[in-house]
Amino acid sequence: MSVSSEEFTTASGTSEMMSTPFSRRSLLLGAGGLGAASLIGINGMEAAAAAKPTVRWANWSLYLDYDNKTKKYPTIENFIKKSGYPTKYFEVIDDNDSFTSKVQPQLKLKKDIGYDVVTMTEWMAARWAASGFVQKFDDAAVPNKKNVVPFLANRPFDVGRHISLPYQGIIAGVAWSKKSLPKGIQSLDQLFAKANKGKIEVLSEMRDTIGLVMLWQGTDISKPFTEAKFMNAIDYVTKMIHDGFIRQIKGQSYQEDLISGDATAVIGWSGDINQLNLQNGNQFGFAIPESGGTFATDNLMIPSTSPNKAGAQALINYIYDPMVSAKISNYVTYINCVEGAQAAMEKVNPKQVHNTLIFPDDKMWKNLKIFRDLTPAEQIKFSTAFQKASGNG
Repeated sequence: MSVSSEEFTTASGTSEMMSTPFSRRSLLLGAGGLGAASLIGINGMEAAAAAKPTVRWANWSLYLDYDNKTKKYPTIENFIKKSGYPTKYFEVIDDNDSFTSKVQPQLKLKKDIGYDVVTMTEWMAARWAASGFVQKFDDAAVPNKKNVVPFLANRPFDVGRHISLPYQGIIAGVAWSKKSLPKGIQSLDQLFAKANKGKIEVLSEMRDTIGLVMLWQGTDISKPFTEAKFMNAIDYVTKMIHDGFIRQIKGQSYQEDLISGDATAVIGWSGDINQLNLQNGNQFGFAIPESGGTFATDNLMIPSTSPNKAGAQALINYIYDPMVSAKISNYVTYINCVEGAQAAMEKVNPKQVHNTLIFPDDKMWKNLKIFRDLTPAEQIKFSTAFQKASGNG
């Protein structure tokens, strides 16, 4: 498969090549026939449209509560009623690199990219910030930012959360078909067992697949590590592909292969597996490996070219209401990042209050690591090595 590349300018002015891997959430399994660019229109909002400009939110697929009966998103509908801002919701982010590559030329030219809120994974959010592609919040207009969970309140790329707020947390671990592997998987040793040869798939997100392998090999990915440690994990993945253990490196489409039975064991995302189980009768298991899993966040940001900063801030502030956040988490089942949402979940769905894949306990947090920041040179070298291992280099 060919891979396109774009240059991305860092804060230091260094041009960095960005490869385009597979989609992370591009499939719309069981989403009521939604397309990749689902819209929430402005029905009945003509008067509001005259008074307030439309808010346009770019997000990933299957990442907001959806009502199959009304074919609408309750969170968006309620925001429109509460704020008076007409709102359009677009499921257009298939992958961090590919989405950024599409809008980067307009960002550089300081032209409207068509969105007032974007939802980028932290490592890419940091690049947008370094390149000056985001607007700073007017803190008084986003009072609910105080609700961000404490351990995410200060990230290296945004100390004090002045340009971003985490939307959902993402856990990468191991998943499996309960029918094929009734005993489950608790470690990468079990994932790469001979019995699974040819039935294993791993994620095209480098920090998750290589991160899990590095943790298994004894490297703390949240702390400084050498190039040799990273390449050791690359070598292992390459060998597993060459020896026929790993059948494919894929984005979100690994879900389809789990359903068909083409894959029985994967490195995947917790929220995806929760969604699959809701749609397919709880056929799949998920676990954080004994050696550790990876954690990252997708972040709400306002592009530098957005002409509707006020509306964007109103939407972000609304999402950070604990009750609203709890309702979203009850549907998407990713890690909640809003303080007070767990208490609000008592009213939304008491069965989810102690779901550790939404509200991790201390034991789970201790077994999760955030992949450390990479230098521009490391990003180029490591991404190139991973793409080569994936057969895209």
